[in-house]
Amino acid sequence: MDIIESLLGEVDQAWRAHGVGSDDRRALAAELRLDLRAAAADGGDPTHLIGSDVAGFARRLADEAGVQRVGRDDGRVVGTALIGAVLGAVLGYGLLMAAYPAFVRMVDTPRSIRVPIQLAVVIYYGVPAAAVAAGAVIAVRTRLRDLPRIRRTAQMMSVLVPAAGIVITPITITFAWSTAYSTATPVVVAEIAMVLAALAGATVLARRLSLREGRDVSDTSRADATNVKPA
Repeated sequence: MDIIESLLGEVDQAWRAHGVGSDDRRALAAELRLDLRAAAADGGDPTHLIGSDVAGFARRLADEAGVQRVGRDDGRVVGTALIGAVLGAVLGYGLLMAAYPAFVRMVDTPRSIRVPIQLAVVIYYGVPAAAVAAGAVIAVRTRLRDLPRIRRTAQMMSVLVPAAGIVITPITITFAWSTAYSTATPVVVAEIAMVLAALAGATVLARRLSLREGRDVSDTSRADATNVKPA
């Protein structure tokens, strides 16, 4: 059986490269192990069942089983979300700059009326943050229609991305305050990195949760089908 385990190790490496998740790899490996052992018990060579192209065999087996290529999907979803976020940030800052004169007049009130500087800072950072979140969700929803459960992913992003923004915004503001709201390049880069990291984390979480929901439904359907007994 050493040759079978060796083959399974090669196939597992191919599945990893193909982006198959750990749970799906274990399930596929268990089924493949039974097939290889059956072939060996019948006097056949297990290597003939897989063939010389191990990677191609692994990809076909995963695709036929309909498993989710979570790792690769994560990269595509995060990349698309970041592109959408950048476009949203550009649009948000453009709108903010266009409305800047009106904003100045709004906060330039008589001395008898004091507008908290925190409110101005929240508006200054909040408007672009909202545009970033909207750009990320819209980009994922419209550009990745070929991916499974992408609609559910976008729906979860619409909740998790703003939540991440709510968490990261005060952190970013505090960091900016600690630098006296410096516009130096290292400070600005650090602020952008904080926001993008929060966005990427929320996007990955949304994708994983949406795929987990799909897997749970699929597993339930399979269990129901298995439990059906002929009349």
